[in-house]
Amino acid sequence: MSRKAPFLRDQRGAVAFEMTIVYLFLIMSLLLPLADVAIVGFQYISAWEALRAFGQSIQYSPPADVTNASSWTTAAVAKADSKYPISNFLLVCGDSNVVCSAANTASPKYYSYTTSVTLTPMVLRSVLCTSGAGNPCTYTLPYSERFQ
Repeated sequence: MSRKAPFLRDQRGAVAFEMTIVYLFLIMSLLLPLADVAIVGFQYISAWEALRAFGQSIQYSPPADVTNASSWTTAAVAKADSKYPISNFLLVCGDSNVVCSAANTASPKYYSYTTSVTLTPMVLRSVLCTSGAGNPCTYTLPYSERFQ
């Protein structure tokens, strides 16, 4: 009997060696992309909740004087989360869907605004981020709500 015969019968170490390869494959192909999707999801949800929280803060405090809605708008935007700055704030008055002004003094009907969120994926950057000018992982989220 040769010296190799006991080693050929006893192959317990083969599974331990293969397990490192299987483990690396699982981590790189399944868990890291899944973590990427979770990170992007949390960032998106956080931005959306900041939009909703801002909308709630102004929902029940409509401007008292719609002829001077710009001062109310400035005060309302100051309440927003600093991580997600509010832009394109519009206060629409009356049934004609026209922005509130000195000429349009009807009661406020609804408001709309946007914010931008920058996603930071680690692995799936080519899938989740579109190519284009500027930062390709920045998305604009619109929000609109009627006054009750």
